[in-house]
Amino acid sequence: MPATLTDDHRNKLKQISIATLATCLFKRGLRNQFIQDVGLINPTAPRMVGEAYTLRYIPAREDLNPITVFEDWEHPQRKAVEEIPPGHVMVYDSRKDYRAASAGSILIKRMMTRGAAGVVTDGGFRDAAGIAELEFPVFHHRPSAPTNLTINHAIDINVPIGCGDAPVFPGDIMVGDGDGVICLPAHLAGEIAEEAFEMTAYEDFVEEQVGAGRRIFGLYPATDESRADFRAWRQENGR
Repeated sequence: MPATLTDDHRNKLKQISIATLATCLFKRGLRNQFIQDVGLINPTAPRMVGEAYTLRYIPAREDLNPITVFEDWEHPQRKAVEEIPPGHVMVYDSRKDYRAASAGSILIKRMMTRGAAGVVTDGGFRDAAGIAELEFPVFHHRPSAPTNLTINHAIDINVPIGCGDAPVFPGDIMVGDGDGVICLPAHLAGEIAEEAFEMTAYEDFVEEQVGAGRRIFGLYPATDESRADFRAWRQENGR
């Protein structure tokens, strides 16, 4: 698994919007890193930043998925919950099948208490109302069917997956906020954190200027004049 984020980069990513990160990825030719069609269940949950830990589902075959499969301690869904490292984000490839319950409130709470950084599925979660009461970032498409057994079969732990049309490799950096979730390739995450942190400071300056009545032209995108104004603003505001 790739090296984990530095604490500095992790803290910086917690202050950066998904939109800004998407722009940084776009500059590098990466256009498909945003997880499509998922949203935050609890809008007051903290921002999510952590390394991806993945679980892949395939279509269920009924004779292999009776309710008794969950008694097996090696069942991939149960095993992944007990093995996800602290600070990581569980990412489920549920084949974008919104009928399929990737997990429920008990498994979500178990991951939260074990120190996971968040959970993402391109399917759904059961017990969504209970999950919404947790101060824990959890993203899905919509509340799902009571069980996933008749639709999806958990098959692989911590392998490359697709989630909401985005490629996710183990150890990639998942960042989530009220806009959704984006996946940063692990080898780019540090430099993107630095670049996006600087972009965020400039955009905060721009928003303040626009709020004071300044025109966009000559301000956004930046010009020599606006950069000089930004440097003065930054020094004055300790940014």
